[in-house]
Amino acid sequence: MAAVKYGNLIAVAVISLIVGAAISYALIPPRIVEKPVTVPVERGLKAAWIYVGPVGDFGWTHAHDVGRRYVENKFSWLNTTKIEEVEAGEVEAVVEMLVQQGYNVIFTTSFEFMNPTIKAAKKYPDVIFFHCAGCMRAPNVGTYFAEFYQLYYLNGLMAGALTKTNKVGYVAAHPIPEVIRHINAFALGVKEVNPDAKVHVVWINAWYDPQLAREAAEALIAEGCDVLAFTEDSPTVVEVAQEHYDLGEPVYVFAHYSPMLSFGKDVCVSGQLVHWEVIYEDIIAKVYAGAYNTTNLENVDYWWMLREGAVELGADFGVPINPKFIPVLQEKVIDHPEFGEISVYDLVMKRLEQMSEPTVIFDPFTGPIYDQNGVLRIPAGQRASHDELWTMNWFVDNVVGTIPSGG
Repeated sequence: MAAVKYGNLIAVAVISLIVGAAISYALIPPRIVEKPVTVPVERGLKAAWIYVGPVGDFGWTHAHDVGRRYVENKFSWLNTTKIEEVEAGEVEAVVEMLVQQGYNVIFTTSFEFMNPTIKAAKKYPDVIFFHCAGCMRAPNVGTYFAEFYQLYYLNGLMAGALTKTNKVGYVAAHPIPEVIRHINAFALGVKEVNPDAKVHVVWINAWYDPQLAREAAEALIAEGCDVLAFTEDSPTVVEVAQEHYDLGEPVYVFAHYSPMLSFGKDVCVSGQLVHWEVIYEDIIAKVYAGAYNTTNLENVDYWWMLREGAVELGADFGVPINPKFIPVLQEKVIDHPEFGEISVYDLVMKRLEQMSEPTVIFDPFTGPIYDQNGVLRIPAGQRASHDELWTMNWFVDNVVGTIPSGG
């Protein structure tokens, strides 16, 4: 359906056509299907997605919209819409508008939408809500998340092998548990391969700000970081690394959320990719079948990772590691406490296999794990619980940087 912009319908319709067609909509997953003949609305579902950013951000919002378009094309009885660039303070008004338009399933897709989602759900008890990245639920509010920490850990293994300066940089968005958890998982991977390496963190306090991302990346490179990772919804950090490579200053990088290999063919090693369509398909089908309703969502919490197919390791779909870097990672052999002598490439593939098993044989957050102050946070042999991961507000001991107040 046509794009909707809160407060300025015409402007966003034009922007969505131009930006979406040129950038975002070109990346529909290969499993997309042609939409059958649409069932009349009164016999189907009307679902709406509320986004914090533009669908052209090439990151978080773009990936959610790929999932929205997938389910709209798959289910003939489903009609959808999206509302872009919504502030937390606007969520309740946006929900009211959507309810008046007959939308009976509403997805709110940003952490800061949590409280307004709960308020709106109380006001509209006959509407089904699903909030992404939050921890508050209600009879008509479920929660869901496609979790990346396993992939950040795998990327950390490769980063630890590739750095020559033992300085790895991380451009971080907001200091919330999700981002902190991902930084820590990445740092744990770095440490497993290279105990001497440190992960240097710079905060930009923005989900989507290419200029700030560029400035942070340049600052980390100036500090001596020769490998970068990031949480920011654009390919800017990848482009910065490619620019330095072209100048004869190799800086390697790991992509975030969307396939970014084309933005840095010489520098993009791997990354984390999301398949929101897997979660959205499951939720929408269960709502339509009646398994989910306005009275039974309080205990519904999706926490899907590799084994559920909600995430994928890769610089592009189907490309777990940029082929350019496979020989380098194969040649880098370490003495591993569990596997003995093993190449970093084989270690990555082994851990990927272990975390994809139905029983999840390995978890990166298995103790002993110490924080920056030497405090034992996760005892030896124990895995961090869901609640510990969801509320994480401390850095592991090989991270250089602080968590701003409020993180």
